[in-house]
This record gives sequence, C-alpha cells and structure tokens, in this order.
Amino acid sequence: MRHRVAGRSLSRTSEHRLALRRNMVLSLIEHETISTTVQKAKEVKPFAEKLITLAKKGTLSARRQAISLLTDRDIVEEQDGEFVTKGTVIRKLFSEIGPRYLDRSGGYTRIIHLAKRRLGDGGQLVLLQLIGQEQVPATEEKHAKKSKK
Repeated sequence: MRHRVAGRSLSRTSEHRLALRRNMVLSLIEHETISTTVQKAKEVKPFAEKLITLAKKGTLSARRQAISLLTDRDIVEEQDGEFVTKGTVIRKLFSEIGPRYLDRSGGYTRIIHLAKRRLGDGGQLVLLQLIGQEQVPATEEKHAKKSKK
C-alpha cells in the first residue's frame, strides 16, 4: 500500500531523484524549454512553479530559499571559441523570469506532447516550457504595425 507516499519514484533512489529534479529545473530556467519524458516533466513542473513563485517575491530570504533548494550554477556560453560566463541561474530567475510573471497567479509552465519517441526504449517525449517566452515578439510586432500606420 502507498499510503501517504507522494511523487513518482522514476526507478531512482531518493538522492538521484532530487539531483534529477534540481538539474532539470536549472536547465529549464537557463534554456526556458527542455525536452524530456512525460513522467519527468510532470514531476518537475510543480517544483519549477514553486521556485518561480519565490522569484516573484524577490526578497533576500526568497533568494536564499531558492539557492538552498537548487544550488547556483553559472550560465556559460561560447563566443569566438572561448567560454564566457553570462551570470547565474538564480540571478536569471530573480531578475528576468520572476518579474515576467508578476501579474500571473500561477501556471508558469506547460507540457507539449511531441510526436517523437525516444530511440532506445520508445518513451513518449514532451517539451516542458516556460509560458510567455514567445509572447514578447508578438507584442513587438503589434507595436511595429501601429508605428507604420
């Protein structure tokens, strides 16, 4: 019987599940969209939404709570053959992603089912995305049309 047992085991130990969840949320914050399986996406989604709610508060204690839940990882990009640090994941969460959802009361992520299957075992793949990343260019297009008139 599974009385009071929450969450999915994902055939991993508890430490491995925690590390998997942290790494997937860090990648989601860094890239704003990730491809994974349905079960992993459903497990990661509530954790990511709780962190975005913390980022909306923007206080020092909320930042410390987010660091304790995630750890802080550098965002590194390659430019001209050299790796350049662009900041940290917590900084992006609190400076870009949190303010983006100030007027939204929940539902910051979405799961989009893909037609692809994973090559090794045929697992169903999905995209886990942050909502609102594609809305910014749409508003710019509207402003561009108004300015042309």
